[in-house]
Amino acid sequence: MYKALSLTSKISEAGNAFIISKLKEYNYGNLAPSHGDILVVLYKYKKITMKNIAEKIGRTKATVTVLIDKLEKNGLVKREKTSDDNRITYISLSEKGLEFKPIFEIISNDLNTMLYKNFTEDEAKQLDYLLEKMLKNL
Repeated sequence: MYKALSLTSKISEAGNAFIISKLKEYNYGNLAPSHGDILVVLYKYKKITMKNIAEKIGRTKATVTVLIDKLEKNGLVKREKTSDDNRITYISLSEKGLEFKPIFEIISNDLNTMLYKNFTEDEAKQLDYLLEKMLKNL
């Protein structure tokens, strides 16, 4: 019997537990792994609309709003309305959010090192390829 879904679910749970423990270790225990996707987008694009964040991470705008609320409450992001259209909200990193980037990268690198331990470069690339292919099937 195929067990990809069960295994990927267990990997996700273990990965999230690792991230949570690392965030606590760095005194960011009030953040969750789900904030990571938004931070990746912000580190890349600097300033972006809520709608574009939702599109890039594959989440609903309502879900992104909740995640941004928490990031803003923790001082990592800031919101800006445009003078042209009050319905459009831009999100950017605060100074604290920029200072968090090295910690974010350490946690990400540590997780990837652990996940791909004992894999050859080719095996790691093949695994990523196969998982992306499986995701497209859904």
